Amino acid sequence: MNELNMLLDIIHVSVQSDFVLFLDFENGERRAFNMKAYLDQKPWSRLKSGNVFQGAFIENGTVAWPGNIHIDPETLYERSVLIGTTRNLNG
Repeated sequence: MNELNMLLDIIHVSVQSDFVLFLDFENGERRAFNMKAYLDQKPWSRLKSGNVFQGAFIENGTVAWPGNIHIDPETLYERSVLIGTTRNLNG
């Protein structure tokens, strides 16, 4: 695994209201990702049920849901907003 992929691994997901995910990346960044724009596309349309969306978990460095639904970690990183850090990024 190259260094860039390691930085993009998600180590924790927290499901928020209104189809937002708070994501902790291995590089120490905490980012917010809004899933709303994806909910009319397959396979993510199955997440419209709040119960399914609430079942988000980490699998192989990205966010997944029951039923083999997942989203690319690079997409999650590039289309999310930095909201804080989980540790000191300067060392």
